[in-house]
Amino acid sequence: MSRYPKGYYKPTDSCDGCLAWGDFSGRLCPACYMFGRSHATAACVGCRRIQPLKWGYCRLCWCQARLDAQATVGRLAAEADVRARLNAVRHHQLFFMGMHHRNGSALAPRRRGGRRGAPRKLPPAPAWRPNADWRQLPLFGQVPRDYGRLAPSGVDLTSPWLTWAKYIAHRFAEARGWGRNIRFAVNRGLALVLTGYVEGDIIRHSEIFNPLRSRDLPVGHVVTVLEEMGIFEDDSEPSFEGWLAERLEGLAPGIRSEAERWTRVLRDGGPRSLPRREGTVWLYLNRVRPALLEWSDRYDHLREVTRDDVRTYIETLHGHQRRDQLVALRSLFSWAKRKGLLFRNPTSRIKVGQYEYGVLQPLVPAQVDRSVAAATTPATRLILALAAVHAARVAQIGTLMLDDVDLGNRRLTIAGRVRPLDDLTLKLLLDWLEHRRNRWPSTANLHLLINNQTATKTSRASNHWISASMRGQDATLERLRVDRQLEEALTHGPDPLHLAEVFGLDEKTAMRYADSARALLEQAAEYSASPPGKELGPD
Repeated sequence: MSRYPKGYYKPTDSCDGCLAWGDFSGRLCPACYMFGRSHATAACVGCRRIQPLKWGYCRLCWCQARLDAQATVGRLAAEADVRARLNAVRHHQLFFMGMHHRNGSALAPRRRGGRRGAPRKLPPAPAWRPNADWRQLPLFGQVPRDYGRLAPSGVDLTSPWLTWAKYIAHRFAEARGWGRNIRFAVNRGLALVLTGYVEGDIIRHSEIFNPLRSRDLPVGHVVTVLEEMGIFEDDSEPSFEGWLAERLEGLAPGIRSEAERWTRVLRDGGPRSLPRREGTVWLYLNRVRPALLEWSDRYDHLREVTRDDVRTYIETLHGHQRRDQLVALRSLFSWAKRKGLLFRNPTSRIKVGQYEYGVLQPLVPAQVDRSVAAATTPATRLILALAAVHAARVAQIGTLMLDDVDLGNRRLTIAGRVRPLDDLTLKLLLDWLEHRRNRWPSTANLHLLINNQTATKTSRASNHWISASMRGQDATLERLRVDRQLEEALTHGPDPLHLAEVFGLDEKTAMRYADSARALLEQAAEYSASPPGKELGPD
């Protein structure tokens, strides 16, 4: 029975038997308690204390003799070696509770899911590319392999190529913080695709994607190792090609080929044109497609389209649709005129017109409150603050690096512009960094915001993941960014130069915010100047 009353918390103390320091209940540690139940008490031959004895010595003397024996033989000592050193004990090295075990020292780390004292698995030995001696040349060229028919029992674990691949995978795992499960899955995938591999073979993406995916193995990590080995060929079809074929479906053959050439020049650039972003290419082709589908019913080539056809089609459109589609059509026909595909540009002298922007309206507090309530994780709260306080775009949030954060000087660099860190953003930033350190302690990704997919890589998080928490809300990240810039114009006055300096806006965008702020301020002034009980507006 414990000498401490029920409900009393016993502080850390030393054992009365072995003098070991530890956290236990009662006077004795568990080892001395069990030792005393099976041995009689008398005066110890070595330390002269009244203690339970085994062969005339107490447990403290036995622990010291075992420690001396292990230091001499360099391994776990047998009981005979320990008994031979009992007479030589002249001092005692004090220790913490649980440091002496029959299966080895407790100083050895205990692995998760394994027994205490089990040896830790050693990393693979350094390996290099196997020497290319002689090999049998293929008779009919390289025949595509069917990796899906390979059973786990048929895997060749002795292949030198697999040994080299495992060493490369270990280096990537150490550098990028791959967990135990990812390492095991990558080694399984490498064993699958490298069984039967010989010098000169090429492993293609189309051959290994389905077999690895069906076994729930990480295709991307396996491909990273194979690319480092120089034996991988990415023959997968880019998503752009599938999208382009779908968008051009239904067009006349001549119009289809010309539209395809124009789209590829937009994406890849040409002798006198710079490449556009893929998103811009998508917008341009989507805007000209309705007109091309309509003209494909009557014409076979773009040179048959007249100016009247363009005007007739444009007259059916209004607002920003008319402007956007006319701009895209002018780009298409201007390219065709430069290439000599037509004699006259049918879109020439058709004015696009000035696009009239409406007055930007601020968000109401209820809309902002709902977005704040939807941010329930450290990452989403930080993303919300970056958009609502610092007016950062989604792409700018995704490209933020750890080096962009200067906690000591309370500065944050967004898109090359240094901004001061307010108290709210600083608190949310510290919360996220603490969560990131606890969740992914070994990650090598230097981006500020990471998730489960990017923690084992070096790429940034996608725009879709960043904006997912605010999707469906009235106050999205984009509207919060616009509201922040509009609030700055309303608070400090509609000064375009001030907005351009604070947020890095170009002159047209800054003037648009200034015009909206000026209109809102004039409307508020007119409302405050109207007589009580009389509303503004027509009678």
